Amino acid sequence: MTRINFLSGVIDKMIGVNGNGELKEPLLRNSGSIAVSVPEAVQNGDGKVRSITFKVNGISCASCAVSIESALGGLNGIRSVMVSPLLGQAVVKYVPELISTEAIKEAVEDAGFEVEDFPEQEIEVCRLRIKGMACTSCSESIERALLMVDGVKKAVVGLALEEAKIHFDPSVTDIKHIVSAVEDAGFGADVISSGNDANKVQLKLEDLNSPEDAMIIQSSLEALDGVSSVEVDWKENKVTICYEPDLIGPRSLIKCAEEAGDGSKKYSASLYNPPNRRESESLAETQMYRDQFLLSALFSVPVFLFSMVLPMLHPYGDWLDIKVYNMLTVGMLLRWIFCTPVQFIVGRRFYSGSYHALRRKSANMDVLVALGTNAAYWYSVYIAIKALLSHTFVGQDFFETSAMLILFILLGKYLEVVAKGKTSDALAKLTELTPDTAYLITLDKDGNTISETEISTQLIQRNDIIKIVPGAKVPVDGIVIDGQSHVNESMITGEAKPIAKKPGDKVIGGTVNENGCILVKATHVGSETALSQIVQLVESAQLARAPVQKLADQISKVFVPIVVLAAVITWLVWFVPGEVGLYPRSWIPEDMDAFELALQFGISVLVVACPCALGLATPTAVMVATGKGATQGVLIKGGNALEKAHKVKTVVFDKTGTLTLGKPNVVSAVLFSTVPMEEFCDLAIAAEVNSEHPIAKAVVEHARRLRTNYGSETEQIPEIKDFEVHPGAGVSGKVGKNVVMVGNKRLMRSFGVPESDEVERYVTEVEQLARTCVLVGLNGKIIGAFAVTDPVKPEAGRVIAYLHSMGISTVMLTGDNWATAEAIGKEVGIGKVFAETVPLGKADKIKELQLKGMAVAMVGDGINDSPALAAADVGMAIGAGTDVAIEAADIVLIKSSLEDVVTAIDLSRKTISRIRLNYVWALGYNILGMPIAAGVLFPFTGIRLPPWLAGACMAASSISVVCSSLLLQSYKKPLHVEYA
Repeated sequence: MTRINFLSGVIDKMIGVNGNGELKEPLLRNSGSIAVSVPEAVQNGDGKVRSITFKVNGISCASCAVSIESALGGLNGIRSVMVSPLLGQAVVKYVPELISTEAIKEAVEDAGFEVEDFPEQEIEVCRLRIKGMACTSCSESIERALLMVDGVKKAVVGLALEEAKIHFDPSVTDIKHIVSAVEDAGFGADVISSGNDANKVQLKLEDLNSPEDAMIIQSSLEALDGVSSVEVDWKENKVTICYEPDLIGPRSLIKCAEEAGDGSKKYSASLYNPPNRRESESLAETQMYRDQFLLSALFSVPVFLFSMVLPMLHPYGDWLDIKVYNMLTVGMLLRWIFCTPVQFIVGRRFYSGSYHALRRKSANMDVLVALGTNAAYWYSVYIAIKALLSHTFVGQDFFETSAMLILFILLGKYLEVVAKGKTSDALAKLTELTPDTAYLITLDKDGNTISETEISTQLIQRNDIIKIVPGAKVPVDGIVIDGQSHVNESMITGEAKPIAKKPGDKVIGGTVNENGCILVKATHVGSETALSQIVQLVESAQLARAPVQKLADQISKVFVPIVVLAAVITWLVWFVPGEVGLYPRSWIPEDMDAFELALQFGISVLVVACPCALGLATPTAVMVATGKGATQGVLIKGGNALEKAHKVKTVVFDKTGTLTLGKPNVVSAVLFSTVPMEEFCDLAIAAEVNSEHPIAKAVVEHARRLRTNYGSETEQIPEIKDFEVHPGAGVSGKVGKNVVMVGNKRLMRSFGVPESDEVERYVTEVEQLARTCVLVGLNGKIIGAFAVTDPVKPEAGRVIAYLHSMGISTVMLTGDNWATAEAIGKEVGIGKVFAETVPLGKADKIKELQLKGMAVAMVGDGINDSPALAAADVGMAIGAGTDVAIEAADIVLIKSSLEDVVTAIDLSRKTISRIRLNYVWALGYNILGMPIAAGVLFPFTGIRLPPWLAGACMAASSISVVCSSLLLQSYKKPLHVEYA
């Protein structure tokens, strides 16, 4: 039978919701669609599996989806087919070596359906770690370089995250060419992941001495079911394997590699864990800047002493004025000697950065620093040579300007990378929650323990039995099969209150077992665990640009050329009038002339206006906010959602599962006909068992209980045909020759089913009690009904009141009847209620509110909420809701608590406020510093900004911005409801 299979996974299946049944899907999937799937029919084929998503017109019901699945499922090379009747979308996994995308399209069209939005190319995604970015213009340059590569469709580069995400056509280009494009642009690049890295393992091999040994192991591994690709590097003694976790796991792969020999030769294999590149590279970058700063200080501090300290300490500094030859003094020669290593060895990175920036026709911080330091250095060299050749020349060198400028810039960069490393602390804490080892239990057929082995967490396979002792962390997502305990799930839910766990309950990797010993059957491992996918989602969010960052991007494109022009104008404004005597000679310091004074002003302008801080203002704040949100139970899908949420003026709530607990209970069942209760229950179960709606599940559960009282529990439920979902109304189908309808009054009216006085009286009584009436129709007549109640969430009233205090209006939008909706609305404090609304009608209501100029947030949890979630400015999905809602939403509230609606909006407001403050810090230094650096105050106060001090100000602006963003780490949610 067809089963619902959504692409993003239900967080309810992962956390805090107890129940029976095994988990089938991961928390999040890469695809952006929803689907109904049939069980996978794995074909023979060793090629890499790819996925393709396209629209299908003409799907009117679930049987149409089944027709498409059947047409494609029989083709060789098709691994799985998922078709969504709701969205009219298909997702097909296939082996390219066995079947082409064109053949897939033709098969769907041959089945009588029209294909739309069929991708012309197969798109893969890879992520790269980028080295050497200094400011926003660097990230833009890399994006331009990547987009110029044939086959690259989309490229996003995150400055703060130092990563790039590239969508490309693998038939046109590959990752090697993409990395080369980044390197040609003057930056370093390392591959973090490619599209098929989700289930990949690397093994370290021993006793591998020749290519023949490599071939033996490769062929043995490729022969295993579930292995899609094998790459052996016999020189490095490593093998990389892509596999299907449903069919095989790392322990089986290790065993196969070790047994690959013919008996005369044995191999040894072990799991290979590459070093954490992000941590190692971050540490290496920090050490590099520290070492460069210390090396610079070794030479710059003496220059500073020789030029600005000792000459003021008579007679201790008099020896610096001793002539070496002609007018060249000891002090000038020492400053030249000590400055040169700083300029050309320590400062080499600025030359390299400038060269690559100018080659790609852009300009960045390196260009400004190189211009400023070279102007000071080469002018000083000119002064020194002139003094060497002249008997009378007296001039002032600026070697200390060049050396001290580089020193302060490196100090600033060192402090900046240290601070930037702390912006991802929240995310790092999440990734460290999983334990390194676990106890693997082997059970006999009677459930007795045969053996207990301590293994690496990375070697756990699906369906393994893991023993978790008191105080230990749960290594993977799974189901408790034995024992009882309390588990602290605060790392996901934010609630420190331990949750009781018994056999059949779900546990999530990274949570802490408080007291009892439990046995857990692993259901999700590796990248499929809830924790791994939360981390992946937050990383993707941190990479995405917020719209507010466009301001910085636009400014940075023209900023550097404008600064260079401003520096030249500053030099001319001071030099020309000084030469012609337009300002008093007394303005010029004794040891300078007009040219030198103008040069210092020009260099100061060049350096103080560097736009580094501008590029860090938004991404650092978004990084901290999304990481902090994840630890608070609020998953924000990118800077766009974060920015939009602060504008929200109206929050629209769904009712069932959102304002209410979403666990409806049937409180009564009545018959309006002579149909036996057993048959009545059978018809209701047959119709509702295929529905995912919470009310449908409650009806099925109650009907089954009733059925045990009236008939045999083991009797087979009749099969329904022509099953059809009527969004917002109910379901219908045929049981034998009988037409069965289960739903609300609207469904009955749409089928022309009359309502007797008895039925109307019952429905009115039920609705007045704020309950939902589910009617059961048979062959055009209502034969009975269920009264369903769904308690309001305890925090709902306080959340609504708090939103009103924030100046945000609230609306309820539900498919339920008016009487129930208005009763619930009155109970929680929502005045504006729209009831009996179909899913597309919900989206229309959202659009109506938007047309009034309101920024609207929609909070929902069900399939019928997904159009409204997509239509709203900000969609917020309750974490325990359906996968469709989670996928369509911009923000996921993991704990299923309404208080996090307030948290999401408040965190957004705080973050946007912080970004604006960051812009003040970033532009404030420039706006205030540039006029002072240009000498505006000098004629009146004698105050000027030496170039080295300008460099310190520039560094301080970047540090101020990052530290400002880090203050978001102290964020505390404004509303916290205590539960009884």
